[in-house]
Amino acid sequence: MTTTTLAVLVPLLPFLGAVAGLLLGRTVPGLVRPLAVLPTLVALVIAVLAAARHGGGADIDSATELTPTGSVPIELALHIDGFAALVAVLVGVVASCVQIYSTGYLRDDPRYPSYAALVSLFTSAMLLVVYSGDLMVLLVGWEIMGICSYFLVGHYWETPEARAASLKAFLVTKLGDVPFLIGLFALAVDAGSFRITTILAKVADGGLDHPTLIALLLLAGVAGKSAQFPLHTWLPDAMAGPTPVSALIHAATMVAAGVYFVARLLPVFAASSAALVVLAVMAAVTMAGSALAALAQDDIKRVLAYSTIGQLGYLTGALAVGDRGAAVFHLLSHGAFKALLFLGAGVIIHAAGTNSLAAMSRMKGLRDRVPDAFWTMTVALLALAAIPPFSGFFSKEAVLGAAEHAATGHSETAPTAAGWIVLVAGLVTALLTAAYATRLWLLAFNGQGPEAPDHGRQPVTMTAVLWVLAVPSLAFGLTVGVLPDWFDGHSLTPTLTTSVLGTGLALVGGLVTYGAWRHTTALAVRHPMGAVAADAGADGGLVEAEAIASHEPAYGDVAAAHDPADPGRLLLGPLHRHAAVGFHLDALYAALFVRPVQAAARLVRFLDREVVDTYVRGAGTAPRWLGAAVRRAQTGNVQTYLSALLAGTVVLAVAAVLVATVGA
Repeated sequence: MTTTTLAVLVPLLPFLGAVAGLLLGRTVPGLVRPLAVLPTLVALVIAVLAAARHGGGADIDSATELTPTGSVPIELALHIDGFAALVAVLVGVVASCVQIYSTGYLRDDPRYPSYAALVSLFTSAMLLVVYSGDLMVLLVGWEIMGICSYFLVGHYWETPEARAASLKAFLVTKLGDVPFLIGLFALAVDAGSFRITTILAKVADGGLDHPTLIALLLLAGVAGKSAQFPLHTWLPDAMAGPTPVSALIHAATMVAAGVYFVARLLPVFAASSAALVVLAVMAAVTMAGSALAALAQDDIKRVLAYSTIGQLGYLTGALAVGDRGAAVFHLLSHGAFKALLFLGAGVIIHAAGTNSLAAMSRMKGLRDRVPDAFWTMTVALLALAAIPPFSGFFSKEAVLGAAEHAATGHSETAPTAAGWIVLVAGLVTALLTAAYATRLWLLAFNGQGPEAPDHGRQPVTMTAVLWVLAVPSLAFGLTVGVLPDWFDGHSLTPTLTTSVLGTGLALVGGLVTYGAWRHTTALAVRHPMGAVAADAGADGGLVEAEAIASHEPAYGDVAAAHDPADPGRLLLGPLHRHAAVGFHLDALYAALFVRPVQAAARLVRFLDREVVDTYVRGAGTAPRWLGAAVRRAQTGNVQTYLSALLAGTVVLAVAAVLVATVGA
């Protein structure tokens, strides 16, 4: 079997599993779990075989014309390079772990059959994006992921939070998809093809007429799909969905799609220095802002959601300095430890028995109750904080090293300004990342909140996948010497300067957070009623609590204002109240966009009902009144008809006499 055939089977098998699950899930319940797990596992095995056959060698291309268009052709094209081969393996690993994990996490959920089918369809769509060699086929997978996220985030549709979150995720990503689609068409017109290889060859020859405009249009879609500033606000609210869905979205699908798209088409963006600077600024604001927001959240899943936004900022930062190898390296590393963090959080939530107990301020005694989650999440948090020798250290240092390379003027494509922007923001974010990772570990496993009820041991299907994902979270960095052969050949080995700075800042962030936690814990013990007010700054704890309650979205962190042992409050000071609500971006967007659109909708409804409908009703009322008047003359009495005829005759005769007299 050829590598091309193997690659075709990789997205096809989860798709067939999804179709079979939707058709047979209700009628044959015994097939639900095998149809959810087996096709994805087989697809993973085939993806590994395809990657092994590729072996970091020459790219594999295959295409057939899908439909004649009369102008730019659309082809069912396959393109496998080192990036595609490894990212497909990542998607398969995470999707398989999520499906296995979900058999325990949602074992009593009546909607599990449709959930499992949608997860398989989600996986198939991402694999289509990874392997596609034609932008229109890639767009199909891109949009399927959007609709799957809508249904999966809204899985608990009985709750208003889930309904609002799914709608918000769909609308915000579609807001970015509109200019993205225009950019795709403009790129195809300039290049004369939707084929990625043809487009890149055209770019190499300097054939693009509008590179800056095309790049900026495409970046709008990337910002929406990969939750980058300013279209990142949907991702924290998407935590209202099941935790395994969060792991899938954050680690291997949807949000990874935008970054992967830029990596595949990086020469298009590199053709415009302005676009790279815009990408660098977007990455810098995303990194630093999301890290500050993560430091102020109380819900464990929202901390991880803001963490994902920030880590994706590292990826876009690496792309802004022209190093897609570093970007995809961190994408692979991040996929492993972020999936582990979300699935570990799911074990914690499952142990507590409900999503409502995901607030870290309400956790106590979890270290001994969920030892598997404790040890594996410790590994993942160390990787997130980029502490050597965990995988996150090597991949994050590859990004910082690429930024330093561009900042010192050694990059052939990236502007020096982009390098400095990404380097400074990356180092600041390294400090903040270690701070919120340490805070999460302390509050989740060493918290002083009320102890939640014990719901017994977790299913082995949930705990086993944690240890599977802990292996790459710990050891994936060892591939740093091999990966350049799969990518562009650029070295991914950490450089001394950024390694010392990045690791030093991470250690400082962790130690300072630990010290703040010890201080706030001791203060809470001595003054349990006044600790919050003492550490809240000039605003006062109660004022901040009310502010958070009034501005936070439905799936929020109001409990954060009441935790006396939260080091984030001490570290952020007056900034805490703003960071806790995402710096009020939701309120800003509501004022600038949502309310004007709602007001316009109310105006249109008024015009439709009171103006347009008035004419419509009048058009029906006038004939009805005329008919009623005519109907009164239809009495059925012959004498009445003869009298009317005689009267008419007399009137006509009189009129004729008058006319004749006047004429004479």
